Amino acid sequence: MTSFVSLTSQTDQALSSAAPWRSAAQYAATLLHKGGIIALPTDTVYGLACLAQNKQALKRLFQIKERANDNPIALCVGTIQEIAKYGKVNLKIIPILGNLLPGPVTLLFEAWPSIDQDGIANSHLVGIRMPNHPFIMQVAQLCNGAIALTSANKSKEPSCLNVQEFKPLWCDLDAVFDGGRLGTIDPMRLGSTILDLSIKASFKIIRNGCALNDVKKTLSIL
Repeated sequence: MTSFVSLTSQTDQALSSAAPWRSAAQYAATLLHKGGIIALPTDTVYGLACLAQNKQALKRLFQIKERANDNPIALCVGTIQEIAKYGKVNLKIIPILGNLLPGPVTLLFEAWPSIDQDGIANSHLVGIRMPNHPFIMQVAQLCNGAIALTSANKSKEPSCLNVQEFKPLWCDLDAVFDGGRLGTIDPMRLGSTILDLSIKASFKIIRNGCALNDVKKTLSIL
């Protein structure tokens, strides 16, 4: 049975920090460690998440999404330092990572050979997310391992800004964490801006997403 957890029952002032969500984040992390799949808010659209290291959960996530097996899912990490566990980080771009993350961007790095390619890497690249949302960041830090994160919708369908928009998926999930409507403008549905940082002394914008202008400003210092 799917659990529903409201993250909007606190005051706006309280929601400015992660503290009011501590018990909900602990519950989310527990579900993920048990192989569960959850829906939760990010800094762009609602996402579906499971532990990346759990192959059964990852397979189930692809089935829920009706997603092609060769279309990899990004990894969500809790700190910038964790990125180097999964991808090769060029020393030159380290200074700008703090300007990009946390934020509505997916950064592509060359994956370490030791990373299991199934579902999370393609063409030797791995995508990394650190959404600028205190709830998912707290969950990621509690998990002590990368979370596989993708949008809460069927593949090729519009992404969702509130939980009602992906109601047909609820029955397939272990929990839905309702953070209310995300943003007030539809451009949020564009999702994260995807930036390829895998080539030394170079970068390439793969998808414009919702943060294109901010990303360009940050990259101008390179």
